[in-house]
Amino acid sequence: MDGVPTPLRCFNEYHSAEMLVDDGVETVTSVEQKKVERSIKEVVNVYKQMHSLPQPTLLREQHYQYLKKGLRHLSDAYECLDASRPWLCFWILHSLELLEEPIPAAVASDVCQFLSRCQSPTGGFSGGPGQHAHLAPTYAAVNALCIIGTEESYNIIDRKKLLDFLLSVKQPNGSFVMHVGGEVDVRSAYCAASVATLTNILTPKLFEDTATWILSCQNWEGGLSGVPGLEAHGGYTFCGTAALVILGKEHMLDLKALLRWVVSRQMRFEGGFQGRSNKLVDGCYSFWQAGLLPLLHRALFKEGESELSRQRWMFEQQALQEYILLCCQNPGGGAGG
Repeated sequence: MDGVPTPLRCFNEYHSAEMLVDDGVETVTSVEQKKVERSIKEVVNVYKQMHSLPQPTLLREQHYQYLKKGLRHLSDAYECLDASRPWLCFWILHSLELLEEPIPAAVASDVCQFLSRCQSPTGGFSGGPGQHAHLAPTYAAVNALCIIGTEESYNIIDRKKLLDFLLSVKQPNGSFVMHVGGEVDVRSAYCAASVATLTNILTPKLFEDTATWILSCQNWEGGLSGVPGLEAHGGYTFCGTAALVILGKEHMLDLKALLRWVVSRQMRFEGGFQGRSNKLVDGCYSFWQAGLLPLLHRALFKEGESELSRQRWMFEQQALQEYILLCCQNPGGGAGG
């Protein structure tokens, strides 16, 4: 994307009919929505004034420097993520991988050794050394080690104890708790399915009834909730759908209802996605919602929808690209929501 011309939509013309119309009935939601739209319009107008060629680009070098620094040093502001330290490793390594930037061997080895200290004696990984094993940091640690992809990184994962841990958090109805004695939600099924597949320990017993439980989370809206009976949510919908893709059961979903729900989450004015109906745009759903659409595209194609485009996903890609590059990208590196 860096250096590739990306024509900016004519903001005033394209969006004039897309801003919120509240029909004279003001609510807390409509006030906040208008506030966001005004701020985005201001960002775009400032950008147009400052650049002779309106072509937003990904600031690759700034992102690379920001990420490289993060592998060695994080500010005090990250203390609140002390129980998510494998996630920091994964987010940084995955971003570097997407940027096609090599990870120095010494740095990769240091990450491996740190993650080895996060591995619980009973299997699985914790949010930091000495903490309890939890499915979320287990997902992050295993994915980070697989991204590094060295013999050292693979050897760190105790696959037998990892399977024991996954079996210890499996519930009789097919769901998983996030940790022993913890909460159930659809994230845990996805984390378990992902690490079991990556480490080749996926067994029929481990995921017995899991697909049926995930299917019970698809509600009348078309999306999936964290547990059966709640509101559809972008993060949970991605997790549930991705888990079913891994298990080869995605065809069991109501794919058309899911498609209607997710494409309706792209905001007409902002270009980014919201996570739930009637909520504000949020940068993180650029992944959860937009990442869901290629999975849906694949599933629908397998179901016989042969007229689907092979070149484009089923959402406005340019609008999302501009939202991320103009509204989420920090000129100094990194991105926000």
